[in-house]
Amino acid sequence: MPVSAPNAIQGLAGLVSEPNEVFMLTNVYLEEYESQQAVPKYVSRTAGAGIAYVLENVYGPIYADLLDKMSDQAAQDGGFRVLEYGCGGGMNLLWIVRHVVQKGQPLALGCGTDFSSKMVAACEQEAREALHPRDLDKVCFRQIANENLVRELPKALKRETREVLGSFHLILGVNTFRYCFRLGNETESARGIYSLLRPGGYTVMIEMNHNFPLFRSRLRRDSVPKEQRYLPTLEQYAGVFRDAGFELQTVKNFCWVPHSATPAIVTLLGVASPLLQTLLPRFATRSLVIARKPQ
Repeated sequence: MPVSAPNAIQGLAGLVSEPNEVFMLTNVYLEEYESQQAVPKYVSRTAGAGIAYVLENVYGPIYADLLDKMSDQAAQDGGFRVLEYGCGGGMNLLWIVRHVVQKGQPLALGCGTDFSSKMVAACEQEAREALHPRDLDKVCFRQIANENLVRELPKALKRETREVLGSFHLILGVNTFRYCFRLGNETESARGIYSLLRPGGYTVMIEMNHNFPLFRSRLRRDSVPKEQRYLPTLEQYAGVFRDAGFELQTVKNFCWVPHSATPAIVTLLGVASPLLQTLLPRFATRSLVIARKPQ
């Protein structure tokens, strides 16, 4: 049973309790994602075989299913409006944009946000290489932190707040919501996502699974401070979205191919995934929450 938002942050009690500690953590993450070494991990041409496989065969079908569910509504609204927060190199958003265009469906806006200027610049370059010029004017990337979406996105899009609130059909975040917990703004972030979605719209949160034992930060316990490797549980993630007002549609651990997997590992785990998901779902690499804003 998902826990309430207050209970969800109990796991952080004693880890980050002072404003200056939060400020220091923010700087640590910003330095990490602003480094030139970070960018190749999050753009399609250099991210590697693991994320390429996962995006096409694991995450992609989830996005496609939700887009199908919203297709009639999106057509009535003048086209899909999709937001990816904490977008990194924009791979998920660009996959969705290409999918929508290839199916001949209308696209009104594909927007990616990230707190790192380096990542935003990488996204813009990726979009120019991945999309037809006629679709580029419907795609944009902006430097905005997850918890500031409601306040800053309208200005970044040069729209009135009333035009942006309740306008998106699909909002997704991949490997970014754990930072909301670490910085203590998970409730504000979930509520912001709720405010930006149109009634009946969906949000997808994909994150590192608390139970998966082989993440690098887990293996480097001596070199990575506890507050920087804190991972919420699946129930904590789900509880925050439920308490924000969402109807939970899917809450599970899934995906057996690590983003950093080599081609050989991808082949092996790709074949073994159905059996592993049946026998050991608790230990999959990712946590998944799909939630819907009530009509």
